[in-house]
Amino acid sequence: MRDHIFAARNGIHIIDLAQTQSMLDESCAFARGLVAGGEKILFVGTKKQAKDVIEETCDKTGMPYVIHRWMGGMLTNFTVIQRQLKRLAELRAVRDRGDLERMTTKEANVVGDELDRLERNFGGMAQMKRLPGALFVVDCRKERLAVTEANKLRIPIIAIVDSNCDPELIQHVIPGNDDAIRAVRLITSLIGQAIGEGQQMLSEREINERQEREAADARAASEAAAAAAAADENPDGTAEVGEEELLAASAGKEA
Repeated sequence: MRDHIFAARNGIHIIDLAQTQSMLDESCAFARGLVAGGEKILFVGTKKQAKDVIEETCDKTGMPYVIHRWMGGMLTNFTVIQRQLKRLAELRAVRDRGDLERMTTKEANVVGDELDRLERNFGGMAQMKRLPGALFVVDCRKERLAVTEANKLRIPIIAIVDSNCDPELIQHVIPGNDDAIRAVRLITSLIGQAIGEGQQMLSEREINERQEREAADARAASEAAAAAAAADENPDGTAEVGEEELLAASAGKEA
């Protein structure tokens, strides 16, 4: 991180804010383009400074998140995680139908405890059907397991990188103080804003593609109708010959 440090005073590193701004802009552009292409970004931040803003941002954008604890294999063993997510969906359905009230107290407590555990560990990933297109990480040193798994699968990482972190492990570095609540909130919110812009671009593109498909279908239907009408006018498939042409042909033969 030496290249991103402006100065050090009394053992405290001061981040170069000019680099933070330019690299944040680059990270936002990457996130915007990724989401516009239909990908999801998994937010990871289990420290106190990050939990609230990550949850708020993901609630607005619909992105998956992990704010309680990173469970080993959340990326590298995603098939097992999918089974946990399926079980979570089943228990949510049981709760929403009111089935817990019809169970015995002991059964309801067992199911309730399992639901609470799954909600705590996987609730933020409940709608994640496949591996994300990228990770956004607050404190990549604390979340080293997530960083390791993402790098193993070659999933790009956007991260707030403090002076005690290794930027070589991060593809899209945002130099910053990951212990400062205001800095974490600002950077996370801007990434969330870029994601929202990407979602709008994706929606506009999907609308345009749907309109193009509908126009192509209409043209094809029109051409098919025209071909059917032509076939109805000449059911035998032979060329129609005018009366004058027949008379001219007959005169030619008599001559």
